[in-house]
Amino acid sequence: MDTGLRTGTAAGRWVITACVLGSGMAMLDNTVVTIALPRIAEDLGAGFAGLQWTVNGYTLTLAGLILLGGSLGDRFGRRRIFVTGAVWFALASLLCGLAPSVEVLAAARALQGVGGALLTPGSLALISASFHGADRAAAIGAWSGLGGVAGALGPFVGGTLVEWSWRAVFLINLPLAAVVVAVAVRHVPESRDPDAAHRLDVPGSVLAVAGLALLTWAGTAAGAGASPGLQVWGAGLAGVAALVAFALVERRSRSPLVPPELFTGTGDAGDGRRFTGANVVTVAVYAALGLLFVLLAVQLQIVAGFSPLLAGTATLPITVLMLLLSARAGRLATRTGPAPLVTGGLLLAAAGMLLASRIGPGATWLTDVLPATALVGLGLSAAVAPLTTAVLDAAADRHAGVASGVNNAIARAAGLLAVAAVPAIAGIRGDAPADPASFGPGFTSAMWIGSSLLVIGAVLAAALLRGGTETRITQATA
Repeated sequence: MDTGLRTGTAAGRWVITACVLGSGMAMLDNTVVTIALPRIAEDLGAGFAGLQWTVNGYTLTLAGLILLGGSLGDRFGRRRIFVTGAVWFALASLLCGLAPSVEVLAAARALQGVGGALLTPGSLALISASFHGADRAAAIGAWSGLGGVAGALGPFVGGTLVEWSWRAVFLINLPLAAVVVAVAVRHVPESRDPDAAHRLDVPGSVLAVAGLALLTWAGTAAGAGASPGLQVWGAGLAGVAALVAFALVERRSRSPLVPPELFTGTGDAGDGRRFTGANVVTVAVYAALGLLFVLLAVQLQIVAGFSPLLAGTATLPITVLMLLLSARAGRLATRTGPAPLVTGGLLLAAAGMLLASRIGPGATWLTDVLPATALVGLGLSAAVAPLTTAVLDAAADRHAGVASGVNNAIARAAGLLAVAAVPAIAGIRGDAPADPASFGPGFTSAMWIGSSLLVIGAVLAAALLRGGTETRITQATA
């Protein structure tokens, strides 16, 4: 008998409300922090490395622990872990808002990422567990649409808050989290996976976080000095070793965070070659996007002289176009296969990043920013949904949840490492936020690098994603 909730009932609407507010809070925070970076640098006297850690501290723990967060929910109760994540996120946000130095802020952001890793996977998992059949599809659609609205409002909310105080972008999470907890405790039913593994892959989680942390530190430290020293190279090599050890642990673990058969295709796990290919393309795409979203917000304020609010609206065309066009691209991919759309979309986005490299002193929103971000938005609208579908179609049905989680973690890790390493390669160094003449040329180089990554992604998509028109209703988490 179907005991799931109905979307048209008050009980169903409360569950959707809690999940949308929870995931929206994490997404909104990540959006507005990039807008606040120049004000943080000015107020706390932070160099560019401090700003990198303000962004990457959060992404590091989120990317490293998001799969563990999903496993904890399956085993101990999805609502319990979701509520714990909301409370944790709020307390870390309070610490961010009160931070007296950029070092304390970066540490608090890492704690925020732990809360996000508990909160984010639980949002969609609660909807999936609470609704069945057509009501589940409708609830996921509502979650996705309302989440998109939150993403569209983010630049306006963030820009307005930063105009008042950068600390407000963190403190706004406290009342939001209070509402999330109150609604979840009162209205969201608890659920668990009775077949969840009894042992958690703690060694794998530790190695993943350690490897990403060491590589992030090495990339960030490389930009703080004139040239990388032995410590930087040592940390980088240790990070690579930790990630290799992570892969070996996953091969031997009884309950791996990342089942190796997803990539090898052994047994009935699915098409390992296509799954690997789609995730390699994901690395290129989200590395480029990490550069665009972080560096553009800084460039517009310290070089072009935009206000935080106007700088925040720069990426709004991307959000709007993806809301309007992504579903259509996903449906079209069922007839053409993912390769043509992903390839063409990434080439369009690459052209957009090349246009963005021209943004500098005297730039205007209509003539310089809008053409670049509109091209990026059109390209991503064509590419992202088919790419996500390719990931999930390459995995067997029983692995759909973990396949989505692995792809989500890979995307976040790619953005993390790009923001850590590429600025140093592009010539953006420690005092760049206080020196527009130094930051501007580095921004231009970084946009060229990002565009090149998207072109590489397009070539890989054309080669690795051919065929495979089978689709299923899917939704990637933000």
